[in-house]
Amino acid sequence: MLSLYLEGFFDYMQSGGLVMWPLFFTAMFLWFGLGFRFHTLKRGSKKSVRTLIRKYRENKRIATKGLIDSAIVDAMKIIDENGYAVSPRKLLDDRFYGYQKQLKQYSRLVMTLVVIAPLIGLLGTVVGMIETFDSLASASLFSQSGGIAGGISQALFTTQLGLVVAVPGVIIGRLLDRRANTMELELEQIIDILCTEVNEKVSHEV
Repeated sequence: MLSLYLEGFFDYMQSGGLVMWPLFFTAMFLWFGLGFRFHTLKRGSKKSVRTLIRKYRENKRIATKGLIDSAIVDAMKIIDENGYAVSPRKLLDDRFYGYQKQLKQYSRLVMTLVVIAPLIGLLGTVVGMIETFDSLASASLFSQSGGIAGGISQALFTTQLGLVVAVPGVIIGRLLDRRANTMELELEQIIDILCTEVNEKVSHEV
């Protein structure tokens, strides 16, 4: 059964010519990047940031299930360790830089591959059309391995694979970018809420 699938796969790749392999590896890197970002951009609980901070402060929630959960626990730990005498904003900004970097990881790679894939497909189309016109010149019009039929077929296979790689990549990549932007705003919100709490506590003590 596996050998049949492999045979079908190699036949498909051969149908589009040499351009199919760069497209295949582009697809592999693209899905690796998308998978990594999907795994990284797990928020944790769906509750609001303010509610999560309150639950962690009251020990009603202990486990962390995502990036926002971890960021809240880290931020509260930094404030507890440094006390309320020092403004925690710089410390939190430094700590959250790692989270912000994590949110953007592989984003540029995904967008680059999404742009490159149709261009590689277009290159295959051009190669196929050149073969077609060469066949017209030599009058070998309907041979299986080349000719007009082979050239047009090769052009269509590469165009097809280029679009198959790019279209889902664009859609999923945009959805993940939107989620990353939302989480970046929530990180800022965590810093603002905790810094405001510290300032209010300090002003009450004074």
